[in-house]
Amino acid sequence: MNSGKRVRVLFVCMGNICRSPTAHAIFRKLVAEARLERQVEVDSAGTHAYHVGNPPDPRAQETARGRGLDMSGLLARQVCREDFERFDYILAMDEDNYYSLSLICPHKHQQKLHLLMEYASHWGEREVPDPYYGGDRGFERVFDMVEAACRGLLEDIQKQLQPARA
Repeated sequence: MNSGKRVRVLFVCMGNICRSPTAHAIFRKLVAEARLERQVEVDSAGTHAYHVGNPPDPRAQETARGRGLDMSGLLARQVCREDFERFDYILAMDEDNYYSLSLICPHKHQQKLHLLMEYASHWGEREVPDPYYGGDRGFERVFDMVEAACRGLLEDIQKQLQPARA
């Protein structure tokens, strides 16, 4: 791997308490398992300020704990203008959040915006549904979807980090 290259990834949902912190925790674990912590930075944020400073939803945390992940140290924050400069990948969970991001993203950084599920095309879905108003099964499904997409995203990033062959 090329140790000089650094890739920064930002996961975004509406309030940053369900889907994006789930993606943050899953991707952070995958990055650690791949021993890429020095090359890949991970964060999450929300398009809205509803829950700034709050930990992830207890149901999201419980689902993560059941899968061996601790997300208790994550706190919600809102996307800021600097994020568009800083991050290489800005991954929205659904079309509404993608649209909200596209409205505030400077033109020169629009290519950084993607839907997370683009990296899990085998799921056949474009959006990660918001489990907030649903039951516990919704959080389980979201975890599965996000984990699949995060694995695809990591594969894509690993290809970028490989040194160019002459």
